[in-house]
Amino acid sequence: MPTCPAPVRPLDAAAAAELKTVAAELLARYGSATAPGLLAALPGECGALSDGVRRCLRPVDTADGLFVLRGLRLGDAEVGPTPGHWSTAGDAGALWDVVLLLVSAVMGTPIAWDGQQDGRFVHNIVPSPGHESEQTGASSTVLLTPHTEDAFHPGRAHLLLLCCMRNHDAIATTAASVRRTELADEDVALLKRPVVPILPDDAYEQAQRFAGRPAPVPTLFEGGDGLSLRFDPAYTPLEEADTGWREAYRRLEDELSRVSVAVSLEPGDVLVVDNDLVVHGRVPFKARYDGTDRWLKRASVRVENRPTRPAAETGEHGYGQAALTAWTTT
Repeated sequence: MPTCPAPVRPLDAAAAAELKTVAAELLARYGSATAPGLLAALPGECGALSDGVRRCLRPVDTADGLFVLRGLRLGDAEVGPTPGHWSTAGDAGALWDVVLLLVSAVMGTPIAWDGQQDGRFVHNIVPSPGHESEQTGASSTVLLTPHTEDAFHPGRAHLLLLCCMRNHDAIATTAASVRRTELADEDVALLKRPVVPILPDDAYEQAQRFAGRPAPVPTLFEGGDGLSLRFDPAYTPLEEADTGWREAYRRLEDELSRVSVAVSLEPGDVLVVDNDLVVHGRVPFKARYDGTDRWLKRASVRVENRPTRPAAETGEHGYGQAALTAWTTT
């Protein structure tokens, strides 16, 4: 797997300083990155950003489906120790929550989930004791299987943003674009059929208890100017599918593995992933739980009127999970 050939968009010193200054002013004005007033102020603040910043934050525009925004420098001492669990993070790294919200709001509308991390719009992704072998962001010792973020839900993000706070061990995020794969027409046709559902992952305990019947969904579909995908093998009951479909799915897995890249983020980097084209994961690592472990901030963004989803998704129940949008939060 090649290491970090991901496209890099450099943010010059003036643009980086502008983003951090606006973020600091918002945090001082509202007192918390989770304040409803700060969330409501984001569109206006983003509209006032310079053209240079906005050019750097234009949409993903290559078949790779991702880029690394680089230039937001972050010193190790300024954020304090890595939290041991998302629930204990509190306001740790709050300035960077606001920076990530600004970046997100230029690209679209930040969203959150009522059933994940207390409805926060920025999540803390840290290894946590007792969760080492799960297929969630709190794991460490296992490969985090490449997947579409929140693949079980029709309202999932169009864009996923990961901001690196600390990564002493150069632990890689993996990413693979479906538009770099070479798939047989027969396999594409099979995987466009809605055969099996995608179930909620372990980060959504309430959704896992939802009483509604899971509905089958397609893995591949036409997304405007090419293939899009909805993919989470760890939470897909593949045994319910016929042999031919399962074999096509495995060949898709193999192709995604073949074109996968490993992106080792540096503190201050923001990885922007097109969640309709790219599956992402993480290599295994050994957590120390001493305040120096890998720490990412995560934000999810919805882009209105994007032709990358099948119309049939609008009828799904989403396992009872409601997406919250920053502009309507009160």
